[in-house]
Amino acid sequence: MANDNYTAIVVGAGPAGSTAALVLARAGHDVLLIERGVVPGAKNMFGGRLYSHALNCIIPEFWKRAPVERPVVQEIITFLHGGRSVSLTVRNSDWVGPPYHSFTLHRAEFDAWLASEAEEAGAMLACGIHVDDLLMENGRVIGIRAGDDEMLADVVIAADGVNSQLAQRAGLAEIDFPRQRQVATGVKQIIELPSDVISQRFQLEGNNGAARLFVGDCTGGMRGGGFLYTNRESVSVGLVINADELLKIRCSLIDLIEDFKMNPLIAPLIDGGKVTEYSAHMIPEGGIAMMPRIFGPGILVAGDAAGLALNLGYVVRGMDFAIASGEAAARTIIKAKKCNDFSGMGLSRYLALMKGNFVLRDLEFYRRAPEFMENRRLFESYPELVTSLMAEIFTVSGALPAHLFTRLINKAKKSGLSPLKLMIDSWKGMVWL
Repeated sequence: MANDNYTAIVVGAGPAGSTAALVLARAGHDVLLIERGVVPGAKNMFGGRLYSHALNCIIPEFWKRAPVERPVVQEIITFLHGGRSVSLTVRNSDWVGPPYHSFTLHRAEFDAWLASEAEEAGAMLACGIHVDDLLMENGRVIGIRAGDDEMLADVVIAADGVNSQLAQRAGLAEIDFPRQRQVATGVKQIIELPSDVISQRFQLEGNNGAARLFVGDCTGGMRGGGFLYTNRESVSVGLVINADELLKIRCSLIDLIEDFKMNPLIAPLIDGGKVTEYSAHMIPEGGIAMMPRIFGPGILVAGDAAGLALNLGYVVRGMDFAIASGEAAARTIIKAKKCNDFSGMGLSRYLALMKGNFVLRDLEFYRRAPEFMENRRLFESYPELVTSLMAEIFTVSGALPAHLFTRLINKAKKSGLSPLKLMIDSWKGMVWL
């Protein structure tokens, strides 16, 4: 392979890398897609939720042939504290039919399918290869080294995940970047259940699906939350917790997820199910402030490697950003190839494309969201406030009556929330999220 010279070498066959390879191959370029796992998706098993808009632009009506599980038609957010719970349920008729808003999926199957789409378009897929280093010439990336093999390319796309080693070696990201406070640790179990049982327990029609998010006791008050997604014949149950807090408290993720599964809200939904998969993953949560430089001479950075993820509490996005960044990277290289300019200036169009699509627009718009989500009161005090307030409202006991505002202030004080803190947090939430 030493004499091979590609238009692009894409490192990482996740959504970002495979999308880039697909778009480049469609345009007739020689592209090598490298995956260190034995198959695409083998190293990308976390996640399970895809917002459809980005991929639908690249592969119209992709759901007709992609291995997606269920279209999500029901969103539920639940606060948990001390044996109490309060849930907000959202249903939207617009989500029921095509174009579907979002899908649940299994990353192992989906990643393998998307990589195969790139391969069918003409990309070369190589699995089981670990990229050891970048090849440099006069300050520009000109290829990669994997073991004894050196492979040359006009551009390398680093889509190698959180804490990208390639971005670091290219001098685009800090060593040991990102810091622990900027990433979360996610853990997930796949629990097998019959399709009709899932539909009955979640009150769903046909193959429609539900997504549930949880905050409060499920993480022991640590920054993070729980989730439950319905698949065709399984449910995905998991937790996402700030890595820095896990490191300080030294909690066992296995114990936490087992406790979560025993919660009275979760246990009946998964009763009788069989755990068929366990996975864990690092997730970037720093928003736009966490992004490294995403282009340099001969190199572009995409997907999780570029820190492209957004956690608003009620919406967690990553795969749509990854897909859109992969497309933008490919469009940049196609233009650079026409101009035969792979310098930093020649590849700077990538930044313009990312600003032109929704990725950097949305990350910039929610720039303050990561700061807001660092507020521990969101995970300790507010679940207690919401659940205790609603429990009191619906309890008839002969106690002295009180107006709702008085109840709120009294409960807030018991939860350690002053009226000033309530106002500040409410204002920041409305302005930043």
